[in-house]
Amino acid sequence: MSAPAPDVRFVVVHAPGPAWQPGRPPFEQPGIAAHVGHYRAWLETGRLAMGGPFIDADGGGMMITAGDATEEEVRAFALADPAVVAGLLTVHVRRWLVGMHA
Repeated sequence: MSAPAPDVRFVVVHAPGPAWQPGRPPFEQPGIAAHVGHYRAWLETGRLAMGGPFIDADGGGMMITAGDATEEEVRAFALADPAVVAGLLTVHVRRWLVGMHA
């Protein structure tokens, strides 16, 4: 019997971009609602497993995709995020091997 295929996901890491307003809370940043709506569309279709902001002073956040997304799809979706296009956030996509989960 062969071993199951590894569970590889993509982590979309966001950091404040040049349009980010330091000292202003994440959900008060102009354009953040469009960013949330962009990812909510993937959440509602099952393409996104989870996501949210970091709660430290540096800002940013991350999203973890569901298992069926390809790297090309994730990169294209992440770059089309209105907050990335507007410079509010920067984005970096990383491959992640799920080593353990509940």
